[in-house]
Amino acid sequence: MLLVQIYVDDIIFGATNVSLCEEFSKCMHSEFEMSMMRELNFFLGLQIKQLKKGTFINQAKYIRDFLKRFNMEETKTMKTPMSSSIKLDMDEKGKPGDNFELIGYSDADFAGCKVERKSTSGTCHFLGHSLVSWHT
Repeated sequence: MLLVQIYVDDIIFGATNVSLCEEFSKCMHSEFEMSMMRELNFFLGLQIKQLKKGTFINQAKYIRDFLKRFNMEETKTMKTPMSSSIKLDMDEKGKPGDNFELIGYSDADFAGCKVERKSTSGTCHFLGHSLVSWHT
């Protein structure tokens, strides 16, 4: 299985087979000018940590920056809305699998305001049934 996520000029991809990643990388480099590819650490406000015992996703940096932007660094913390014990990269029997789904939605209205010619846009990303990233 090959999973590809494209957002404007950013792309991430991964596969259950290393040769699929290498083949996709060669194909993309032959068609497009691409910058350095490396292990994924950040994407759309998500921090990704890949370890032998699993892949861990959080938004700590995004939230810290967001709170700082609105002078709310001293607000109370809240537990994560998604269970932190779910293994996203393993099936029910604890074996590696493709048991999660990343879905992204976006909408844009370019120069929609007839007076100021301002554009508006928004995106959201779901990992399974949990909202993990949004932007307006």
